[in-house]
Amino acid sequence: MKRDAYGLMTSTDSNEAQRAFENAVFGLAAHRPSTGVAIQSTLAADPHHVAGHALKGFANLILARSELDEPAAKAFVDAKAALAVRGGGTGDERTLVKALEAAVEGSFSRAADILDDGFEDRSVTFLPFKISQALRFMLGDARGMLRASTRAVARLDTGTTARGFVLGCHAFSLEEHGRYAEALAAGQLAVALQPDDSWGLHAVSHVFEMRGNTAEGIDWLEASRKAWSRCNNFSFHMAWHLGLLHLERGDHDRVLQIYDDDVRPQQTDDFRDMANAVSLLWRMEQSGVHVGDRWTDLAEIAHRRKADTTLIFAALHNLAAMVAVGDRDGAVELVSHIEAKALRMDDQGRVAAEIGVPMAHILTGLHAPADRHMLERMVANLPKIGGSNAQRDFFVLALARAMASDGNNVGVSRIGQIRQKLKADDRLFKSIEHSVGVSLPA
Repeated sequence: MKRDAYGLMTSTDSNEAQRAFENAVFGLAAHRPSTGVAIQSTLAADPHHVAGHALKGFANLILARSELDEPAAKAFVDAKAALAVRGGGTGDERTLVKALEAAVEGSFSRAADILDDGFEDRSVTFLPFKISQALRFMLGDARGMLRASTRAVARLDTGTTARGFVLGCHAFSLEEHGRYAEALAAGQLAVALQPDDSWGLHAVSHVFEMRGNTAEGIDWLEASRKAWSRCNNFSFHMAWHLGLLHLERGDHDRVLQIYDDDVRPQQTDDFRDMANAVSLLWRMEQSGVHVGDRWTDLAEIAHRRKADTTLIFAALHNLAAMVAVGDRDGAVELVSHIEAKALRMDDQGRVAAEIGVPMAHILTGLHAPADRHMLERMVANLPKIGGSNAQRDFFVLALARAMASDGNNVGVSRIGQIRQKLKADDRLFKSIEHSVGVSLPA
């Protein structure tokens, strides 16, 4: 039995496997492209490395692609078999495998609970903590993220290897609750302790964006570019934040350059990359920027993935891409898949029913005029779709634009009032207000 550098107790007897697995955990924390290779190296050195199989399963699930359900399920089977070979393994390993089972069955919420509860007395054990944070992020469970990160931070000491990474997660959780001063302090400390903590860098950039501090946000991201440009496709997301800040400043040429060079340098179909690109292009067009043929590759990818509703957050961004190019047939088909998903009883089925279907109708123009109660319900349910407040703001803006198109000035005003609780007023929302003659108090 070995305790790795991040506090996890494993049953491996291979030092090589342990070193490789520690590299995988670091890669996960720092969003490095080497993580997958490190997992492979772990399992090559020890084919019965239980935690290695578990991490492989979670890594597949978090990509939220229907074709990866089978590899994730296979990783769970392999993890169970490894436990048997190791005589039941360690308690830490059993908890990881139990959580993976729940996640494979479609309940990320139950999986996160199992991880948090299973490591309640050792909440700074980094791998289960980070996986739980990732699952809750995809669920939009900011409350659960903050509860877990607060507990972990309370138990940090100067000898905790992942101290900076844990603080970075805590900073993001604080930011999602609008506790911006605390988030800024925690995020800056996280990065000072661990310069590779791109999640902490990310949390601080969120604070600047939500407060409307565009110059500070741009300076922060440009100064840390060397760190976040080493990331995997998370670097595209960091560039997305940079693009949003420049868009708010009205520097449209710079936004287009960032889009081409940093947000969409590769035509990938990863849902996170698609979300970055779709939401930024949509904002640019709504701001009067001519984006040329940049929608084309996004719409083609969206059309190919129109039957995939693994993650409703992803499906709705795909829907927006098809709507942008007038792919009516593809959009209608995707809406039908979202409606079918809403009949299921797993996590994403409930998300589809509560927010996916009505938002899909908004994006496709199939919605009926909304009353105040409907608006309140949609905005209240939005966090369930997952992602961050900044990412979900795309849906808030789309909802406001739809209300404006209906001439619903009361609806636009109400959305603005709700939005102001977390985000400083900005150019785009002001233009939507102007279109219906709404002006919110300063």
